[in-house]
Amino acid sequence: MQLSLTDEELMDLLRQNDPQALEALFNRYYRSLCQFCAVYIKDSAIAEEIIANLFMKVWDNRGETRVLNVKNYLFTAAKNLSLNHIQKKKEPVCAIEDADIHQQLLQDTNTPFKILSARESYNKMLSLINTLPPAQRQVLLMSRVDGMCKQEVAGILGITVRTVETTLYQSIKKLRELLKGSTNFTTGA
Repeated sequence: MQLSLTDEELMDLLRQNDPQALEALFNRYYRSLCQFCAVYIKDSAIAEEIIANLFMKVWDNRGETRVLNVKNYLFTAAKNLSLNHIQKKKEPVCAIEDADIHQQLLQDTNTPFKILSARESYNKMLSLINTLPPAQRQVLLMSRVDGMCKQEVAGILGITVRTVETTLYQSIKKLRELLKGSTNFTTGA
């Protein structure tokens, strides 16, 4: 019965202290929230812990919370908890998938110079991405690294598609400016 209820109906039941409503929301969103959180954390075990804590907070605050869009609320809370975790660790974003570099390492045509240049370029790009304002960095990573479409990014972050487009434009423009100003950036060519 709980599976056929809308998110908002489940939240109403949750406010009435129904633990099955929490279980239904948990089953509905846990996996996707963990995957979303892992985009930021880069550690699935920690992501699972963060999301489990999120659902405990939802239960603890069930009588006080008025949520209009449960999905947006959960994803925004997951994003904020992830960013808080990163901030506590004070680690820059450094785990963008380096499949291209691994692929280059496997190719016989690469010289040691090309391999080192590609690695330096990759590390430099990561350091430049880390200098972007948090909102620009987040939209850029979700769109370009995680391959999410603008509508997905907008839905998860609770912003308009136009805001996603503007923020993405600003982040790419800022990266280009940073790249032009960077004298040590190598192209790997």
